[in-house]
Amino acid sequence: MTTETAPVDRITLPGGEMLAWSDLPQERLADGGPLAALAARLVPPGARVLVAGPHDPALLDQLTHAEVTCLLRSHPDAVALAHRAARVVVGGPAGLSDDETYDVVIAAAGLDPVESVEGTRLGWDGVLARLVAAVRPGGALLLRLDNPLGLHRLVDTSPWYARRDDSAWVIGGVLDRAHPANRDQLRERLGAAGLRPVACWAAYPGVTTPTALLDADHLDRDAGSGLFDAVLHGACAGGFSSATVLQDPARLAVDALHAGRAADLAPGWLTLAHRPADPTDPTTPTVEADLPVALVQTGRPGIGVLEVLHGPSGWRWGLIPATDATTTPAVAPFASREAAYRDADALSGPVPSGRLLRTLLLDAAVRRDLATLRALLRGYAGWLADQADTDGRIAGAAALAGTDNVVVDGERYAVLDPSWRATAALPGDVVLARGMWRFATGLLTGGYAHPWSSTLDIAGLTVVLGGLAGHDLDRATVSDAVEVEAAIAAALHGLDAGATVGLATELHAVTPTDPPVGGHSYQQLREAWLRQREELTRLAALTAWTEELLTSRERALRRAETTIGLLSGSLSYRVGRLAITPARLAKRGARAAKRRATAALAPKQEEQQ
Repeated sequence: MTTETAPVDRITLPGGEMLAWSDLPQERLADGGPLAALAARLVPPGARVLVAGPHDPALLDQLTHAEVTCLLRSHPDAVALAHRAARVVVGGPAGLSDDETYDVVIAAAGLDPVESVEGTRLGWDGVLARLVAAVRPGGALLLRLDNPLGLHRLVDTSPWYARRDDSAWVIGGVLDRAHPANRDQLRERLGAAGLRPVACWAAYPGVTTPTALLDADHLDRDAGSGLFDAVLHGACAGGFSSATVLQDPARLAVDALHAGRAADLAPGWLTLAHRPADPTDPTTPTVEADLPVALVQTGRPGIGVLEVLHGPSGWRWGLIPATDATTTPAVAPFASREAAYRDADALSGPVPSGRLLRTLLLDAAVRRDLATLRALLRGYAGWLADQADTDGRIAGAAALAGTDNVVVDGERYAVLDPSWRATAALPGDVVLARGMWRFATGLLTGGYAHPWSSTLDIAGLTVVLGGLAGHDLDRATVSDAVEVEAAIAAALHGLDAGATVGLATELHAVTPTDPPVGGHSYQQLREAWLRQREELTRLAALTAWTEELLTSRERALRRAETTIGLLSGSLSYRVGRLAITPARLAKRGARAAKRRATAALAPKQEEQQ
């Protein structure tokens, strides 16, 4: 779009605009992701909303039920978003008039990109004060704060303080007193500005396009939650899949969760703060909303955003559907060949409580606790057997219930996310073998310590795990399970038939010396290198032993040949041969005479009979 075609009547230029700069994020999520879903929940119908700073255009599409004003510093961004907002102010917070107030102010991009470098700089506190002044009594401010000690910085291969790109207008660290560095400091700044913080969400795996927003207070309290465990692992594994990092961010996030520090290590936080209503004015509106415990991107276009709400009976699933009604909600482009599908209607009802089975198994394996491993695996196998029909086949969500989608609460096992279902029922031993193979692959390629022999391959360890679970699995069953895993993964990612065959080949070829599938970290690559070096050392030692054995056998053969040669030329050998030769000839003659006599007597015996 150009300035000639832009609705210039919606764009206000009070001065200080940046004419040759764009802040709009390049990476975008379908329907705006969890952030857009949260904004839509917080904004009541007909409210006046100020969106301060650059945001995904899909977020504005979620606010069509409100009157939206955008506050930007970039003129190209204003042109691009003018059709989505009632009004666009370009030039930073100085462009807002003093009498403008709004029901909700959204600054989910932070405060630094709100003010223009072409105008008077207010600083972080100055921008906050201006936005707080724009919140009417009873209104709310949704503000993002980046974490200078977040997980994204801990795993990044490039130090944050070395940035020299054009977008690094502000590079803040913990020593920058102009910016708050943690949630407590942010609450103090908001309180000093006249706002009352009411909720805070940790943004994972990044703050620009978070795929998971998790309530920070619940993260601190519910450290053993299987839901948080699965969400954090999935968000961080997917968010860093295309980047090489220092260490596995998914493992780090899960460890931080169980240590009660997942909120502290979040790349950033979204804080909701209310401005107290004026008690002398009963008509002053107050923003009220049923705040979610978690908002998670489902990972497939057209499904929407998964939300978890806290009710009297505990946590409950909910699904915020996609805004595009033309998108097929649950079926991939290759539905006729799919082995699995997603049933969005299943994302309702209570969330199963308990700890994630995969995490419990990894912990027991690292500690070489075979008793706990045996109890967990037997419980898992028994639960799968209870889901089977009379023919021993398992259908529905239980057929896809691997160790990463099952929670354990005492003796109870349950599927965490029941929306993914198998198209056709699968044999029970194949379902168990698939779960064991997935865990064995993660255990070996992840470099985890375990109590079994290092010479076991993945299929062999799968058989061993099946034995611990009380089932006699063989390698043929494991091979069938790998084929099923490839078909299910193809359905999850929308792969065609050719890509599915290639994926199956890759899965069959995975070895314990390979790094984990997906994003690679230097730590995991080093562990894979150490495993490869250990395997090469073992093979080299085996080769050296074999060569030494062959050399010794060859030397012994040569000595025997030499001895035989010496003996065959000696006088005693010749005398012995002269003595033995007549005896051999006599023996042969006696055998021939016996055969002739036997042949002559045979006809006479037949006549007598």
